[in-house]
Amino acid sequence: MRDLLSWLPPWPLVVAVVLVIVDLAIRVTAIAVVPTNRRPSSAMAWLLAIFFVPYAGVAAFLLIGSPKLPRARRAKQRTINRLIMARTQGMDLVRLEDPRPAWLGSVVALNRRLGAMPLVTGNGATMLTDYRESLAAMTAEVDAATSQVHAEFYILMLDETTAPLFDALERAVARGVTVRVLLDHVASLRTPGYRATTRRLTAMGAQWRPMLPVQPLRGHYQRPDLRNHRKLLVVDGAVAFTGSQNVIERGYHKRRHRRRSLQWQDLVVRFEGPVVAELGAVFATDWFSETGHLLGERREELPAPTRPGELDCQVVPSGPGFAGENNLKLFNALIYYAQERIGITSPYVVPDESMLVALTTAAERGLAVDLFVSERGDQWLTHHSQDSYYEELLRAGVRIWLYPEPFVLHAKHVTIDDDVAVVGSSNMDMRSFSLNLEVSVMVRGPSFVRELRAVEDGYRARSRELTLAQWQARPWRHKVLDNLARLTSALQ
Repeated sequence: MRDLLSWLPPWPLVVAVVLVIVDLAIRVTAIAVVPTNRRPSSAMAWLLAIFFVPYAGVAAFLLIGSPKLPRARRAKQRTINRLIMARTQGMDLVRLEDPRPAWLGSVVALNRRLGAMPLVTGNGATMLTDYRESLAAMTAEVDAATSQVHAEFYILMLDETTAPLFDALERAVARGVTVRVLLDHVASLRTPGYRATTRRLTAMGAQWRPMLPVQPLRGHYQRPDLRNHRKLLVVDGAVAFTGSQNVIERGYHKRRHRRRSLQWQDLVVRFEGPVVAELGAVFATDWFSETGHLLGERREELPAPTRPGELDCQVVPSGPGFAGENNLKLFNALIYYAQERIGITSPYVVPDESMLVALTTAAERGLAVDLFVSERGDQWLTHHSQDSYYEELLRAGVRIWLYPEPFVLHAKHVTIDDDVAVVGSSNMDMRSFSLNLEVSVMVRGPSFVRELRAVEDGYRARSRELTLAQWQARPWRHKVLDNLARLTSALQ
């Protein structure tokens, strides 16, 4: 026996050989599995992670590698999509014979095919650019509610700034109004004050649920960074608010934000008209996903509002519950159809290959393309990823306007020529295109676009324009960090 054992290799060598075989198996398997139904940039990022740190990379891929919601949630999404399509058939009451712009009909058809609502006419809109003003406007509508209030926010937090809105919700419940509240679980949970907020909602008698909860012990689990990023408030089926603003004080209660005195600059739009019912349908979708209860089964919806406006609107929901990247396809289509000018405002601009080509092509076609972003971001890695695209955009002729600290330009909107705009919750990054549930409203109406252009002019007046020479002169450390961060952009 001793002679036999003497011929065996020492155990450290055996372990080393096993590890090499396992490592090789991981790499070969990753090459076969990772690229399946995945965009090349995302596949390459995952393969780099797995090849450089195999075990950690595999663990991360198993944890967050799938951009899909759980099967049961996808089934619910398909159910509500079918119901919405059936209930809205024939509601496309638009003036598509109007030749301005001639291409709008094809974009409407694209959105509809991907799961959007119809394009409906007769809507009115009011823009709210002041943080406290928008909260005050929402509070006033809740105080006027007579039947139901539906609130859905990525972050909804009780604090000194938002206390009046919570008080209004409590008064609404007390007078018999049905108040339903949805808030993203992970985003709100990691914000100071979550427990106090949920206790207050329970105490006032509101019906509330966390969205996409990560509670494995309760049987609720999906990829933990799939989030519901929508922001909307629908009151009595007559008035709706949507945009970029969460319900929280302007600095988000973060110590790192307080050290820099950061304040969020947002845009909210108050809508009236048939579009309100469409935004209400988005809430109904998410309420059904979280509770299994389909609103409207007991005729809970109210008649359409009676104060018409001049705007045509189409609500475009997007997220991992849909088969395609609805918001990305909408933005790309609009960019390619633009004939004169494009304005894009977003705190996070990390385009995929298709959007980068669309933007640079638009500028090279001679269009005026303006990009409004924060000079310094609140998310270090995302901001460096964003920076890595600036040189290519500047070389193509895109004008980049840097909104100064201490403000984070958190507004999210797009203007196309003088006729069409998009407002909502969607950023211009891979996370919003693939991982977040978002809601966008495409609006046709010269008056609305003029107002939004005026908002852009206000950004421009406060910002400094970034030039190619300035950007190329930035420190080499910054360039290295930008390039490294870009490798991870498809995973953010």
